[in-house]
Amino acid sequence: MVLAQNIAQKLDTATKNLMESSGAVSSNLSFYVSDENGNPVYDYQGNKGLSTASTQKIFTAAAALEGLGKNYTFKTTSAYSGTLSNGTLNGTLFVTSTGDPTLGSWRYESYKPENFKQKLIEAIKKSGIKKISGDLIVDDSYFDHQTIPGGWPWDDLGNYYGAGVWGVNWRENQFDIHINGTEFKSFSYPLEGVNWLNDLKAGGSSDQSLIFTAPHSDVALINGTLPSKPVTVSGAVPDPPLQLGVEVRQWLKESGIDLAGKVVTNSQLEIEGKKPLEFPKQNVILTYESPTLDKIVYWFLRKSINMYGETLIKTLAKKKKGNPSFKTGVAYLKEFWKGKGINPAMINFADGSGLSPQNYVSAKAEVQALLYAKKQSWFETYYDGFPTQDNGIKMKSGTMRDTKSYAGFHTSKEGKKYVFSIIINNYQGSGGAELQKILNVLK
Repeated sequence: MVLAQNIAQKLDTATKNLMESSGAVSSNLSFYVSDENGNPVYDYQGNKGLSTASTQKIFTAAAALEGLGKNYTFKTTSAYSGTLSNGTLNGTLFVTSTGDPTLGSWRYESYKPENFKQKLIEAIKKSGIKKISGDLIVDDSYFDHQTIPGGWPWDDLGNYYGAGVWGVNWRENQFDIHINGTEFKSFSYPLEGVNWLNDLKAGGSSDQSLIFTAPHSDVALINGTLPSKPVTVSGAVPDPPLQLGVEVRQWLKESGIDLAGKVVTNSQLEIEGKKPLEFPKQNVILTYESPTLDKIVYWFLRKSINMYGETLIKTLAKKKKGNPSFKTGVAYLKEFWKGKGINPAMINFADGSGLSPQNYVSAKAEVQALLYAKKQSWFETYYDGFPTQDNGIKMKSGTMRDTKSYAGFHTSKEGKKYVFSIIINNYQGSGGAELQKILNVLK
């Protein structure tokens, strides 16, 4: 009891010092600490809902592990329609997916782009196909047509962390541009059908550029400043299903398999006023499974991949409610945590990743979510994804313009275990350094 009172007093002093600093004069702060049993240790406006940034991911990750199971996998499938005779497919080759966010990712051993290429080409050859008279159809209809959650800022959409979610995702829907000064030198892979407007200016010592792309758009803009040296800038692919399709076409060519038709996505057909083509139930030649969800959640938390969070939201919406919309997924997420005893007024979610500034969550709600997770069979998987920060504390961080947040776990040198969340909005101080100083009290 004496130790808890001493910690609370130190936290109160550190918090008051922060709020009286010049960078926090007009800030809003929500800060809550409990012990591992849920007993309150410190509460500074812990019920106040603030914009969370990426600590929002702690809610999505836990709901996905419980709702889908840590061994859940996404599937990408290839099949054909028509007839196959003497090596010639008189019909159409299809590729579809259940929204696998890892398809073509570079993060997982044995799941890289070349691994999927090898599996697909092997399956096509094994089926006896040597020539395709029709088209290559990428069926991206597993989710609905909205690929970006409502509320994401336009400044974010074209950058790699603002990549949307499609029925077929590819390479985490990200590309890299290698730039020297303001001149494009090369791309990580050729982008299909994208025309660039380059308003870059040379200046400064760091990357202050922004990329603007929109779903299905054939125009991309880059502006801002870059230092006068070679740098790599990462953006969001405007049409990942089409991008996969053109790469598959190239793989076919390299493998001596002739494709007489064109590459088409079902979304493109609908945009052109045509009826989408139904994926054939027969003649399935490949079912390719993603890494298991526990591995996906690890990277989701460890590297804060927004696209993973929104894929999980849509997947939960489809699996649990039969409607893969962001609105349905966000409503499910709130319903899930309300069912775990969190006051619904403290969890006003807008997306699954925290990129939307319209997420309003309290520090107490974040602590309650972490305490719930701590009691579950999947907790070890969940906990492993939390990065260890420079101060040795295991926590998820969040950063947006004038917003910082931290949520996580720590064991003090006396062996006392704490669960905490701290969120600050409209903060114009020195990044997260001051918040980390406060958390150092727990050490």
